[in-house]
Amino acid sequence: MSCRFAAMKNYFRLIRYIRHYKGYAVLHVLSNLLAVSFSLISLTMIVPFLNILFDQHPQKYELMQWALSAKTLINNFYYYISKLIEEHGKISALSFICIMVVVMFFIKNFFRYMALYYMAPIRNGVVRDIRNQLFGKVLALPLSYFTERRKGDIIARVTNDVSEVEWSVMNSLEFMFREPLTVILFLVTMVVMSPQLSLFVLVLLPLSGWIIGRISKTLRKTSLDARQRMGHLLSTIEETISGLRIIKAFTAERFLTDKFQKQNQEYFRLQNRIYRKYDLSAPLSEFLGTIVMVVVMYFGGQLVLKENTLEPAVFISFIAIFSQLIPPAKAFTTAFYNIQKGLASAERIHAVLDADISITDPSSPKTIGTFNSGIEYRNVSFAYREGETGYVLRKINLKIEKGKTVALVGQSGSGKTTLADMLPRYYDPSEGEIRIDGINIRELKLHDLRKLFGVVSQESILFNDSVFNNIAFGLENVKEEDVIHAAQTANAHNFIMEMPEKYHTNIGDRGSKLSGGQRQRLSIARAILKNPPILILDEATSALDSESERLVQESLLRLIENRTSIVIAHRLSTIMHSDEIIVLQKGEIIERGTHASLLSNGSAYKKLYDLQSFI
Repeated sequence: MSCRFAAMKNYFRLIRYIRHYKGYAVLHVLSNLLAVSFSLISLTMIVPFLNILFDQHPQKYELMQWALSAKTLINNFYYYISKLIEEHGKISALSFICIMVVVMFFIKNFFRYMALYYMAPIRNGVVRDIRNQLFGKVLALPLSYFTERRKGDIIARVTNDVSEVEWSVMNSLEFMFREPLTVILFLVTMVVMSPQLSLFVLVLLPLSGWIIGRISKTLRKTSLDARQRMGHLLSTIEETISGLRIIKAFTAERFLTDKFQKQNQEYFRLQNRIYRKYDLSAPLSEFLGTIVMVVVMYFGGQLVLKENTLEPAVFISFIAIFSQLIPPAKAFTTAFYNIQKGLASAERIHAVLDADISITDPSSPKTIGTFNSGIEYRNVSFAYREGETGYVLRKINLKIEKGKTVALVGQSGSGKTTLADMLPRYYDPSEGEIRIDGINIRELKLHDLRKLFGVVSQESILFNDSVFNNIAFGLENVKEEDVIHAAQTANAHNFIMEMPEKYHTNIGDRGSKLSGGQRQRLSIARAILKNPPILILDEATSALDSESERLVQESLLRLIENRTSIVIAHRLSTIMHSDEIIVLQKGEIIERGTHASLLSNGSAYKKLYDLQSFI
């Protein structure tokens, strides 16, 4: 029961997106109502057609005063048909009815098209809104969310799952709006024509729907499994493309191929199950509809032949209307199967949309426009998961004055990057607090806080765009001369000018058209252009050759000039002139001081320095 409630909750969450398109929805429903009405009118033309054909036209009718009632409309219609037969003969009356049927069907199909016309912006608009909201949520989620999940699975939710909702749920909306109207209007007409026969329909059709519902119950779960498998597939593909160098170097092609084929085979198996269940909907609903039709024909035939309580023309019209009731019922069944299939994707989408954003703006944020005095860590401890006893950082107390350069050194896993990542609130401390200019950073607006920082990391994060747009990333109305000046300061201008389109050259995926040193200098140029008061340099030169390191080091020296800098470094030669060096070990500060004072102490820092000097 809880699973069914969750599924309905997900469905109604999707439907709520339609509130932004109320005008289109009203026009869509109105167009469908008119289309169904004219379809019904055209089918009721069968009765006078058959009466004329079999010479069973009823007695003369008197013209009644026009009123919006079925009795008046039918009476006056027969009055004019009778008059037409008297004056022009049966052939003319037959021609008139045939023309009326054509006109009715033309009007019906016109309004059916208009219903689809108004549905298009609803369906596509809802999908657009979901995709926008999902992408915005991905940007808003904390980094900790992504460390625990496969990147490919998240990509699958933003792409494949949204597409599944578009095709399975949104495409079914048209049926969900139109077919119930068709069924209700047709059923009301059938009840007016023959209450006895309609009773069979009203009992047997819901029974058929219950059988179909029982069979489709497992479709959503199977679809959810298939969506998860697709997420694993995309993760494998993404990891394979990113790691092709290593895969080829370690001749792991066979291993990756076997892994992918195994995942693909599992997805193939699940998709077969989904399609078999889905493809069962149409033949099953048609077969059940045929059973209902045969029951109606049998008992209706008795009413005509045995009891003489039903006119043959009315009975045939009843069957004709009921036969037109089966396609919408069938379409409704197909739509129901589609929705079950799509709700599995909706569940995965809502899992992202409902994910907790642990790092948010305070309710009444304080403002900070400039950096004036310093940074302070007060008894800061941190664990990646709440409640964990294994802290990454323990009781960190540290002050960084404005304009000073502080270096963080230590073995891998000692907590250097985590310590720096808490400044722009990529993570929040589990205990203690961090203050900038005496203000707890949790009391500041995230946008204002992060504007204070520039980051240059070991892995140069560049985008598949032009050189200009990568340097000017995140800034608006940037002048070209400012970008050029930033590139010159970062020792990047010369190699940029040698590129085919200079500053407007596309640098490829993650800057793949550039060398490591060139990518890093573009990252530094980006930080120079932003001109932040505080810099975080995370292993900015560790992956470079000697020549590239020299050029990047020159750029970094220009970058940190007159700025407050936190430098994370494995190569101790790059931080010898720092104002203070902090030595971390297992998440704790074990030494601090200048390069000279730490060497004279002969402790952990000297051991690291001697080891690197020896190497």
